[in-house]
Amino acid sequence: MVRTLGVAVVGFGWMGRVHTQAYARVPHHFPGLSLRPELIAVADEVPGRAEEAAAQYGFAAAHRDWREVAADPRVQAVSIAAPNFLHREIGLAMAEAGKHIWIEKPVGLTAEDARAVSDAVTKAGVQGTVGFNYRGAPAVAAARELIASGEIGTVTHVRIRLFSDYAAHPEGALTWRYERERGGSGVLGDLASHGVDLARFLLGEIEALTADTAIFLPRRARPTGATAGHTRATGGELGPVENEDYVNCLLRFASGARGVLEACRVSVGEQNNYGFEVHGTKGAVFWDFRRMGELGVSRGTSYQDQPVSTVYVGPGDGEYAAFQPGSANSMGYDDLKVIEAHHFLRSIAENTPYGATLADAVHSAAALDAMSRSAERGTWVPLA
Repeated sequence: MVRTLGVAVVGFGWMGRVHTQAYARVPHHFPGLSLRPELIAVADEVPGRAEEAAAQYGFAAAHRDWREVAADPRVQAVSIAAPNFLHREIGLAMAEAGKHIWIEKPVGLTAEDARAVSDAVTKAGVQGTVGFNYRGAPAVAAARELIASGEIGTVTHVRIRLFSDYAAHPEGALTWRYERERGGSGVLGDLASHGVDLARFLLGEIEALTADTAIFLPRRARPTGATAGHTRATGGELGPVENEDYVNCLLRFASGARGVLEACRVSVGEQNNYGFEVHGTKGAVFWDFRRMGELGVSRGTSYQDQPVSTVYVGPGDGEYAAFQPGSANSMGYDDLKVIEAHHFLRSIAENTPYGATLADAVHSAAALDAMSRSAERGTWVPLA
């Protein structure tokens, strides 16, 4: 029997829209799911934004204050797509109100924040799903199975990259993203958090790391009005960029494998260049987000001069079959959020976690904190 679940979205910038659209699409791609999301409320502090969202998407109520969502008994589950510095406060309040949460990474500014939200979810007995969307790509699921099967032998090393130009323009506005108190660790929380999650998802736990960070654009203009996404600002008062544009990190895994994780938000010429290269004693596997449905795979017994083949993922890989009937049909970013929404709703329906959880967020945040400490001290930092 299908039952209705009242959902709300807090924070209606681009990510809030993506969550809302994912809720709308879930029944079409996963018709066997026993829950159907109903859009009850949307909250955003920017004047008029919540009202526009309600008019466009059909939310029953629009609010400026997210606390009204926490107090609404019709809301049983909440998407938290607000800025990073609000994650802890909103996450705690929603969990304490008995609401399941789908929260965007990095779940606050520190590992302490992520752990607090995780503990609150556990104490309340609700489900918590985290927005590590790249692990949901069917090709990533296929790569994980390939690695686990031993087809490329024992993993020796991995390189994970997350390069983007969203902050490369010198006129990019000095929004909360560039402030330590509101944006946390900059590109570490924004992009490297995904890299840590991919590293753990593919290769297991990280034992220790050492990192170097940099700020390449040290000053930006303050915006004069409300912002969404990566707004440009000219003529405003210049202020300092307080958090990292770039991080380079060496990883040691519990398995004995080694890794390199590199992330940058000011890489001119790079648009969403995210991916990984995993090497083993018998082969390798390669993935590029911009060619999301493909894997480069090298396997066999040649070792030297062994070729790499392009493999197109298909209905047997991850959740691909919910979207396309045959291999090499394209999927997109928004499809990954539909997969996340499905995991979230299935977790609630079956009272069992599916997909990335708050425990994963805690592990990722702990690694980010360790990167910051390592960059300050110039030393290796162990991960407990």
